Amino acid sequence: MKLRDRRVAITGAAGFIGSHVADVLAGSCDLVLIDNLSSGKKGNLAGALKKGRAKFVREDLLGGKLPSLLKGTEVVLHFAANPDVRSSADDPNPTFEENIVATFRLLEASRKAGVKGFVLASTSTVYGEAARVPTPEEYGPLMPISMYGASKLTCEALAASYAHTYGMESVVFRFANVVGGRSRHGVVWDLVQKLKRNPKKLEIIGREPGTSKSYVHIDDAVRGILAGADRASGPQDVYNVGSYDAISVKEIAETIVREMELSDVAFTWTGGVAGGGWKGDVKRMILDTAKLRMTGWRPKFTSAEAVAQAARDGLSSFIKR
Repeated sequence: MKLRDRRVAITGAAGFIGSHVADVLAGSCDLVLIDNLSSGKKGNLAGALKKGRAKFVREDLLGGKLPSLLKGTEVVLHFAANPDVRSSADDPNPTFEENIVATFRLLEASRKAGVKGFVLASTSTVYGEAARVPTPEEYGPLMPISMYGASKLTCEALAASYAHTYGMESVVFRFANVVGGRSRHGVVWDLVQKLKRNPKKLEIIGREPGTSKSYVHIDDAVRGILAGADRASGPQDVYNVGSYDAISVKEIAETIVREMELSDVAFTWTGGVAGGGWKGDVKRMILDTAKLRMTGWRPKFTSAEAVAQAARDGLSSFIKR
């Protein structure tokens, strides 16, 4: 599924991953950038919009204009989602509506518009507490332990059914924790914000040393999307995207403290739930990326390096304000 030199629609385009993908594709594709701006920022698309082959449309995927918006589109890149794993345990309805229902509506609109390719951003959480780590794409059975993971696995199944039933080529990317500039959620963002407010005390969710997971920098993630899409073979192909290793929450906190050049910071831990920070929090995760590496892709950052760079990215954007 080639992405360049095609008419491409990106959902969640003003968000974290979507805006970075838009930056890379702008100039080589005709882009329709779709976002309801509930969490994304149109300013994230300034660079892409300047290149002249992109237009922005403020639209909610739960609205009714999708078929007309996708007219003439060849490939849809679907990054719009409710990514809040923690809140979904308290109220699963937003996750159901914004992930599952929105994806179904987008797939149906794509079918009606004659879209040929569909790229879905999924997550490592579809594996749940995997018995095999690093975890390959063929691992099973898939048993997510969070509503977010369950919603993304459902979206994968919907995409597969449309691919097989309607001849729409589908590519799924299961991401480790993606970090970097423009991110506004996740542990790196949360800890940086807390330390800005109080540089002497840091409350950390969970029990020391916290969970151990793989982190991938946004630059590596975007390169992975392009590499995997170019090599994908239908009806549906699945790729893991992550770094080679993992980092604990305590190590993340220590890395951020170093990057902020702080000293004598007191860590306090909330206790967490059954070894994780909250209900549905996977304790250990590393993805086997051998399949994606067969395309020639390699992550440039380790988990620790990705976290350090993400902290610098966050501090840079804070200073610019």
